[in-house]
Amino acid sequence: MNENQKYARPDWNQYFMKLAWLVAERSTCIRHHVGAVIVRDKRILTTGYNGAASGTKDCLELGCLRNEMNIPSGTRHEICRAIHAEQNAIIQAGTHGINIKGATIYCTHSPCILCAKMLTNAGIKKFVMCLEYPDNSYKKLFDEANISYETMETPDLNISQKK
Repeated sequence: MNENQKYARPDWNQYFMKLAWLVAERSTCIRHHVGAVIVRDKRILTTGYNGAASGTKDCLELGCLRNEMNIPSGTRHEICRAIHAEQNAIIQAGTHGINIKGATIYCTHSPCILCAKMLTNAGIKKFVMCLEYPDNSYKKLFDEANISYETMETPDLNISQKK
């Protein structure tokens, strides 16, 4: 084997999803580390992870309200200090003047209905995820808005070596 062929390159879906998992490492959520990467034409436009609003205390410091109140995953999204990864990716696009219309979002988890509404209005055309929350209400909205969505296996998060 040629030394230049030592590593297997991930395909584009695996590449962008690996990046979403890396972005998720910045999360300050105790329950779920979620990352999102918005891409168009194989170029990264913006990223986001779930965490408290800038300049405010997060769950790592204060504890999790949802855990304290025994709120099941996928419900009562409004009772949380965190801004969702998809929301932060959209906010970053707006803050920096980046047009995300027609883009694809790679996200470690499926969207809640609130994020799905925002993604619809932002003009996202495709949602790629690895893990699904118990709430799948986004599917009906995405179907109606003609946003495609797919679930892929969580990629190997290590550098792959050819055998």
